[in-house]
Amino acid sequence: MSYSVLVFVKQVPDTQNISGDAMTPEGTVNRAALPAIFNPEDLNALELALELKDRYGARVVVATMGMPAAAEVLRQSLYRGADEAVLVTDRALAGADTLATSYTLSCCAKKLGRFDLILCGRQAIDGDTAQVGPQLAEKLKIPQLCYVEEVKSLEKGKVTVRRAIEGGYEILESPLPALLTVIDANEPRPMNAKRLMKYKRARTVSEIAKSCGNSNYTDAEAVAEAQKKLEKDGLLIREFSAADIDADPARIGFPGSPTKVKSVMSVVLTASEAKSVPATDEGIGLLIHELISDHTLG
Repeated sequence: MSYSVLVFVKQVPDTQNISGDAMTPEGTVNRAALPAIFNPEDLNALELALELKDRYGARVVVATMGMPAAAEVLRQSLYRGADEAVLVTDRALAGADTLATSYTLSCCAKKLGRFDLILCGRQAIDGDTAQVGPQLAEKLKIPQLCYVEEVKSLEKGKVTVRRAIEGGYEILESPLPALLTVIDANEPRPMNAKRLMKYKRARTVSEIAKSCGNSNYTDAEAVAEAQKKLEKDGLLIREFSAADIDADPARIGFPGSPTKVKSVMSVVLTASEAKSVPATDEGIGLLIHELISDHTLG
């Protein structure tokens, strides 16, 4: 049996490079002011999907919501082995919190059709909320298995996974379709050189329009010709607007986002003083006594 796996990934600002321009006046992250990278745990989710492709012949579709530049993480997914890539982009989606994001992704999933598994990274490094995956599962009315390390088996309409818990792990079974959120328990494969040479020319319609010299799509003939050629070569990245996925305008972007970010900052912990502790029972005993005395412990 052939399985279908949908992987939601995200292009995120590199939180190791927070600057004074990291926030907008509206209280959202100024993504244009920060370097963009592939969200780390989404790479783990992609790797797990590709392992299912290797083991079961699953078809892997990767989708992301973001600005047109987010197509880069889709190309990186194709380089690694994904079969298809989809971009959901629209100015109306800007400023989305987890509630609006999960709603938009649920609309995208419904537009794409039925999948046996939906995979997401546990959380994104720009928010660390770990909310989008569970919210997406709730909106799609499917079971969710979180903190997944490994898929043990995928057969007879069921998935069996190993998931991390405090102090150990659990083996869980769920009927399909199901959603898994994945942690950094695998080693994402490198980009395949042959696939890179092929898919480096893959483009979305927005990128085609920009390369034709007019992002307003007025040069329709040039855009249509370039789109037709890429589609023929299997290099067209599908692109949806909010209207394409039948998203309710009141539930997406800034209007659909009750959460507002107050501030973003880079916190660097520095030691004001250092003290050497002898690696002996006596030295450790004195350290513990000192920590208890100043109420750091106890």
